Amino acid sequence: MDETDSQHRFEAMYRQTYDQILGYAVRRCSSPEDAADVVAETYVIAWRRMAELPRGEAGKLWLYGVARRVLANHRRGERRRATRHAELTAEIEALYARPSPQTGTDEVGEAMNLLSDDDRELLALSIWEELDPGEIAKVLGCSRNAARIRLHRARKRFAKALEEARPPVPRLEARPLIEKESR
Repeated sequence: MDETDSQHRFEAMYRQTYDQILGYAVRRCSSPEDAADVVAETYVIAWRRMAELPRGEAGKLWLYGVARRVLANHRRGERRRATRHAELTAEIEALYARPSPQTGTDEVGEAMNLLSDDDRELLALSIWEELDPGEIAKVLGCSRNAARIRLHRARKRFAKALEEARPPVPRLEARPLIEKESR
């Protein structure tokens, strides 16, 4: 079978079966996009294996079989992605879990929220990513000296914001250790 005959046969088969194969996929996929991917892959396989594609009604059934296997592969991939997503989420939560509020992180979080985005980014690069001023300069596209100055100023603003975020310490009235008896 030459290329032109294969192309005409494929196009005719595509026109005759597309709606049925699409319906098959839509009824079995969680989203229209997934169904479109299944249908596209089904017809790619059909094109590659035109020599194996039976003619007539048997060809349509052959396509259903291909679509079924493509859908099974798609579902396996979804399960792998979901499993890996859950694993990565758990790993990230374990690595970057927020400390409990008893450790004063509410104050730190409040202080961070009082800072500009630029200051938060500088502090995060320094503390969370453990970058030195030279490395921060490369990330920001500035000189090492500029990064050091910006980081110094961000730390000062953070310290001031932390003082603002901390609840006031109640002042206790000083009392003598021994009370004098009054007579």
